[in-house]
Amino acid sequence: MSEHILRACLLDGAGGATPLAQDKLVGLDQVDGLVWLHFDGSRPEARDGLKAAFPKLDLLVLDALLDVETRPRMTQIDDGVLLMLRGVNLNDGQEPEDMVSVSVWAEPNRIICVSQERVRAVGDLEALLQSGKGPKDTGQFLSMLCKRLIQRLEPTLSALDDATDAIEEQVLLTPDVSLREQIVDVRGQAIAFRRYLAPQRDAIDLLLLADIDWLGDRHLRHFQESYNHVTRYVEDLDAIRERCQIVKDEIAHALADRLNRQMYVLSVITAIFLPLSFLTGLLGINIGGIPGAESGSAFWIFLGLLAGLVALQVALFKWLKWF
Repeated sequence: MSEHILRACLLDGAGGATPLAQDKLVGLDQVDGLVWLHFDGSRPEARDGLKAAFPKLDLLVLDALLDVETRPRMTQIDDGVLLMLRGVNLNDGQEPEDMVSVSVWAEPNRIICVSQERVRAVGDLEALLQSGKGPKDTGQFLSMLCKRLIQRLEPTLSALDDATDAIEEQVLLTPDVSLREQIVDVRGQAIAFRRYLAPQRDAIDLLLLADIDWLGDRHLRHFQESYNHVTRYVEDLDAIRERCQIVKDEIAHALADRLNRQMYVLSVITAIFLPLSFLTGLLGINIGGIPGAESGSAFWIFLGLLAGLVALQVALFKWLKWF
């Protein structure tokens, strides 16, 4: 099997599939049965491989399948469906929110998938076909692909929601400026996920409304379930973004209150020591006529006067309800 072809098989219509040999991967436009080919779009030879396997494939569809920057969407062309989907990125060393794309061209007798990176959900379909429990027709293939993409996504979004709960709890107990970085990270992930899930919801909705003969009621029911799940995820992501903003505001208010208390304490201390500093400065000038300069007990008397002044100030501040 060529490196640019990840999967090539002929579905038997009963949940299983037969692998196709390399020499059979040409001129598959009129093949008898449902053929599925999955291409690695990152390989430069993928375009030639697609042209060889499906010579009659529309150039518009070919370019769309090999497009690197894809946005989830659905386009119906005659009796075929061009479907762009995104799945959570579970590849090593990458971030889950950098969602991987899978582009699909589906017709009654052929399914073409193109991805730039590994998509676990597509691998799940291959495993189901090997066990005889895979899709039996094109409509079921699309519905099962949507379902697996959603199932792969759920644990990641649940962990994101749990992280938001943990941050909210920390803010209520001990608000700290270090939590800002965590909030920004969680909010950024929510925004990144929503960027693709919102249009993916719309793409599935268009599938529900499409006038396609090979999509039956059973397929549409599965698409409806997928639509409901994606809609809930989008709503959850919106809620996470709003909660992060509330938490961020709460931290800002807590830090502002802490700063105000500190400034208040410093202000009170300054107010207490201001007259004391004035008196000690006044009596510390180096000129003649300073009261008590010749008396041995003047220093202690002066300390007593300062202590009395502090007591008077404290009483005055309490009366004014400054503390």
